[in-house]
Amino acid sequence: MEKEADSKNKGMFSAAVAASRKISEQFYKLELVFDGSGAQQFARARAGQFAELDLANCKLPQAENIPDDLKDSANRKILLRRPFSFSGVQIKGDKTNVEILYCAVGPATLRMTTLEKGDCVSVLGPLGNGFSLPNDKSKAVLVAGGSGAGPIMHLAKQIKADSPNVEINVFVGAATREKLPFENCRFDKLTTGGVKTTVATDDGSAGDKGFVTDCVSSWLNESATADENKLDAKETIIYGCGPEAMLEVLAKIAERKGIDCEVSMERMMACGFGVCQGCAVECKIAGGNETIYKMCCKDGPVFDAREIVFKTKV
Repeated sequence: MEKEADSKNKGMFSAAVAASRKISEQFYKLELVFDGSGAQQFARARAGQFAELDLANCKLPQAENIPDDLKDSANRKILLRRPFSFSGVQIKGDKTNVEILYCAVGPATLRMTTLEKGDCVSVLGPLGNGFSLPNDKSKAVLVAGGSGAGPIMHLAKQIKADSPNVEINVFVGAATREKLPFENCRFDKLTTGGVKTTVATDDGSAGDKGFVTDCVSSWLNESATADENKLDAKETIIYGCGPEAMLEVLAKIAERKGIDCEVSMERMMACGFGVCQGCAVECKIAGGNETIYKMCCKDGPVFDAREIVFKTKV
């Protein structure tokens, strides 16, 4: 498993909005276009990396379009940038288009929904360390929970482009059908064609009923006993992005099976490059019982699952 070298030439860039639209009950897709040095830097962005967007000057939606649960907080001033991973990066001539899949859950992302084609956004990035590519593997298991689908979509596209011989299996979970990050509930829109996708919802309103990690565990067990294409733990890697409780279960599954596993952790990342020290992740020190704290924005957000000290107690 070869870790990709992430770009160290992050910077502050101005991006133009190419498209912005609602794709499901709770999810939106924003497409930004960079030119010049911004295009060069974001063309090298890896799945799992992120950017910090300045949304302070975005306007609020009309009052009737503000969800009831955000009416009280909608008018709060947006002082800090907000971090977003990418659902796709596409080079178009001398420009680079970056897709961001997001959910309107607070005053900043609520304002983000009002961005229109031609608007300009200040973007800091690309930041952090992304997922490695499975160059020495034959199977990749990609697992997304809710908003974690964005980086998983990006990763699936990168694996298909850079490691075409790797078999990709994508698992996506959410509480309900309405909370799935799909356009018009079209599950095949999650990734490019030829990727096997399994959907799970807690209430069974779409796909399999239950947790997505249960689907992953069942698939691994079935693959391990299959007569053909039998699962080889050393030839397999698991990638996860979603709620920490889901990532902890994935880490335990991977440990039991002896499978490499990378997870994208989520923290409040105010600065994006380790200065504010507000996004600490407790990590194990190899060969002992001691732990250290690493910065999610600088050392992550993608970590080897074996080094994380999870706090969810699942």
